[in-house]
Amino acid sequence: MAICTVDKAFRQAYNQGMNNSLDLYVTCKDTGDRLSKKALAMANDCAPKAGPSVCVDDRVKYQAVQGFGGAFTEAAATTLLKMSPPRQEEILRAYFDPANGHGYSLCRTHINSCDFSLGDYAYTETPEDFDLRDFTIERDRSALLPMIKRAIKISDGGFKLFASPWSPPAWMKTTGEMNHGGKLRLDCRDSWARYFARYIREYEKEGVPIWGVTVQNEPEAVQTWDSCIYTGEDERDFVRDYLGPTLVREGLADTKIIIWDHNRDELFLRAKAVLDDAEAAKYVWGVGFHWYTADKFDNVQLVHDAYPDKPLFLTEACVEFGPHEGDWSSGESYARSIIQDLNHWAVGWVDWNMLLDQIGGPNHVGNYCSAPIIADTATDIVHYQSSYYYMGHFSRFIRPGARRVVCATNRDSLEATAFVAPDGTHTAVALNRTDKSIAFSLTCDRQFAAVDLPAHGIATMVWHA
Repeated sequence: MAICTVDKAFRQAYNQGMNNSLDLYVTCKDTGDRLSKKALAMANDCAPKAGPSVCVDDRVKYQAVQGFGGAFTEAAATTLLKMSPPRQEEILRAYFDPANGHGYSLCRTHINSCDFSLGDYAYTETPEDFDLRDFTIERDRSALLPMIKRAIKISDGGFKLFASPWSPPAWMKTTGEMNHGGKLRLDCRDSWARYFARYIREYEKEGVPIWGVTVQNEPEAVQTWDSCIYTGEDERDFVRDYLGPTLVREGLADTKIIIWDHNRDELFLRAKAVLDDAEAAKYVWGVGFHWYTADKFDNVQLVHDAYPDKPLFLTEACVEFGPHEGDWSSGESYARSIIQDLNHWAVGWVDWNMLLDQIGGPNHVGNYCSAPIIADTATDIVHYQSSYYYMGHFSRFIRPGARRVVCATNRDSLEATAFVAPDGTHTAVALNRTDKSIAFSLTCDRQFAAVDLPAHGIATMVWHA
């Protein structure tokens, strides 16, 4: 079995007493390593050998992390309830236990239904209910809210939760239906803004604080499921004239407003459409994005460069078209995106459904997908996907408040990022997506370690400089 090792020369330096402790956590394909801890050491004043390297320089600091996590959906919540009580507890602890789980710290949920609901629904479906007299979140109390509340309790301190609408109620739409796109009726913009505020207040009453909201999930996509189209100018005007002022008026000015919430390809243009308007920009906390088209990590960087006061983070990613059970590439795709997004100024990364069943659902339009944990509701067996372990290499060790620092590699095949926590803890994550192991040197100041990262492996290294 391939494992991460230290080379002979480094071992000799270690035995001479020139060392500092380093914790190494490893996940590798075709091995038993899954976030496996391996004790290593770092030598002081020991020159690294030539070859692949990861150089960390903590003198140069960049953005602070907001967190990592996944999404609470009606699909995830109903799947959870189909499992036995011990399996339910296991799944929630796997994500939220701060000591033995991923310690998720930034999560998402949906306002009204989404594709991963059991069907279309809204909090008021009474036509022309402009005053929201029939508004109720009763449906969420059956499965969605209980899952969120249990996660908050396990997390011991909670997490930041943001919410996204897939569609306004059908009666607020130009098409009269929640699915297949359509637009928000102009005469419903005020009611829709107050709908956001009402949702936040109702969740607060349930003991579930809403940290932020996105204006619209995927505002350029006409889907067979819940969807609604906004141009950049539509989003600008809605934030500037309705949503922003309404949240301020309702005493909810601290609720973060996140724009775009769609793919990286149009990220810069859509951010520009809103943020070039000073009145709209004053209400916007940051910019969210997805990964479903071209990688375009450079657009993340460009938005930061143009609008450095507006944080960016990935708000949704998943592997589509079925559960992909046992697929190793899913985890590698997550890790590559996380590393690249972080290195281009993202402050967080949020997976899509935390939990799905054995077919990648339920989904009310058959849009089945993968999730880091697949629950076989027929056998009560929990399947941990590669994406679960790869997410843990970041969420467990790069905690909110940690700041990115310089992390330079000298090989295309070696992808890495590094952070320093407020207490001085250093964390570097290195990814090898190739078919061959990579022996590399990790350097930080005058400290050095030699690591052999097997093929299709990821390593998280934690130390104090």
